[in-house]
Amino acid sequence: MTYDFIIVGAGSAGCVLANRLSADPGKRVLLLEAGPRDWNPLIHMPAGIARLANNRRVNWGYRTEPEAQLQGRTLWWPRGKTLGGSSAINAMCYIRGVAGDYDRWAQATGDARWSWSQVLPWFLRSEDNSRGASALHGAGGLLGVSDLRYHNELSDAFIDGATSAGFERNGDFNGAQQAGFGLYQVTQRGGRRCSTAVAYLRPARERANLEVRTGAAVANVVIRAGRAVGVQLLGSRTTIEAGEVILAGGAVNTPQLLMLSGVGPADHLREHGIAVAADHSEVGANLQDHLDICTLDGSTRKITYDHLNELAAGWRFLRHRDGPGSSNVAEAGGFVRSRLATDERCDLQFHFVPALLDDHGRHRLPGHGYTVHACYLHPHSRGQLRLRSADPAQPIAIHAHYLGDAEGHDLARMIEAARLSREILDQPAFAPYRGAPVFPEQRLASDADYAAFIRRKAETIYHPAGTCRMGNDASAPLDSELRLRGVDGLRVVDASVMPSLPSGNTNAPVIMIAERASALILNETSPTADRS
Repeated sequence: MTYDFIIVGAGSAGCVLANRLSADPGKRVLLLEAGPRDWNPLIHMPAGIARLANNRRVNWGYRTEPEAQLQGRTLWWPRGKTLGGSSAINAMCYIRGVAGDYDRWAQATGDARWSWSQVLPWFLRSEDNSRGASALHGAGGLLGVSDLRYHNELSDAFIDGATSAGFERNGDFNGAQQAGFGLYQVTQRGGRRCSTAVAYLRPARERANLEVRTGAAVANVVIRAGRAVGVQLLGSRTTIEAGEVILAGGAVNTPQLLMLSGVGPADHLREHGIAVAADHSEVGANLQDHLDICTLDGSTRKITYDHLNELAAGWRFLRHRDGPGSSNVAEAGGFVRSRLATDERCDLQFHFVPALLDDHGRHRLPGHGYTVHACYLHPHSRGQLRLRSADPAQPIAIHAHYLGDAEGHDLARMIEAARLSREILDQPAFAPYRGAPVFPEQRLASDADYAAFIRRKAETIYHPAGTCRMGNDASAPLDSELRLRGVDGLRVVDASVMPSLPSGNTNAPVIMIAERASALILNETSPTADRS
């Protein structure tokens, strides 16, 4: 059997593609996912993310290579490995970024279709916002977006602390302006997580022309005479044939699969005995991520999520779809244009968690407390991915190259982010709760002290992107319609296509990219009225 489309990866982008492309009953679509179905009930209870961190069945659990600027540490990179991908295990914060992000994409690609005015309709098409429709929000789309049904009082203290530190309140980070502090809207519907598997794949599963296979890891794309003709699964030599192959494995898995298929830096591929189908030096290059620094304080009041009665929270969630079980944990946050900003956009983002989170929460700390995450949004540092071998089962080597820019641009902004975190936590709003500092263990004064702390403790905030970028220059692997240059019948649709990181969380932009890509593939010129 030959399919019209094979989609590799049933994550944030793949589920969108599967829905939109199979809406045409004349097209046969095969969706392949290496992980299992999203049966785990902790996926669907928002607060269940705390228990999914170490679950290797639904999480690839990658690690970087030793990071030279972070004391040689290897950082843990969680990525979703189930239907819904990372949208099934993330903190559900719905953030689009700002107009300037997409106008820069339009400039990088030479294609106005990636400008803010032209991507906004695709954001709106996807969105079913509980606040209703407006010029900047959609209602009736497939992706549930809503206000939190429950949040901890410490999240209010964080917002109050930010305003007393001189920042504005903001009730809608996707509204007229991004700057300010408030509660995040989340990808939930009725208090439950609304992953792309729930939002997009579930409504399409009964279509006769859509086939979904889980536990189906792809070993390589089969390329003949300059055209992608199908894929081979791990452990099989049979080619599953398609008119077009679409890679949606994410910023880590997609470049690895391309290189295993002979698409990448020619010399590097030959080192591993892989025949070169297309020489692309930037496949696996241009790796960007948001580096994050956490400031932790103890709490004198036992109201945090550190020692939550999980049984009671789970029972309340099952009965009423609210309470702590419906929390995304990273309830509040904000965006700041710092004194070091070099353009019109906010350059710092904050996430507040009413719990002590060290090493992504995988190691529980004693006592009660709260955490401020802070990241720099527009890093100059660029990393790369490189094969360890030609074995598809071997994880790729991740060289994130954090803080690696020669001019020290990124480190200066991270220091600013950490200083502002401390300033907010020192405000009177936290006086009723404030205990001893946890990380850093004592008050810091100099930039050198902050730099040392960042090098010792900074981690990813889970936004890798850019490893198979679209652009209008010859070195860009993809054109502006996400087609791979030099290989017909092959596209990439995931975070790896981003020329640069957006100003915020990456899940909503990836969903938009998949909506936009579906239209490009089907030759649609604008969002259709039918959102089913």
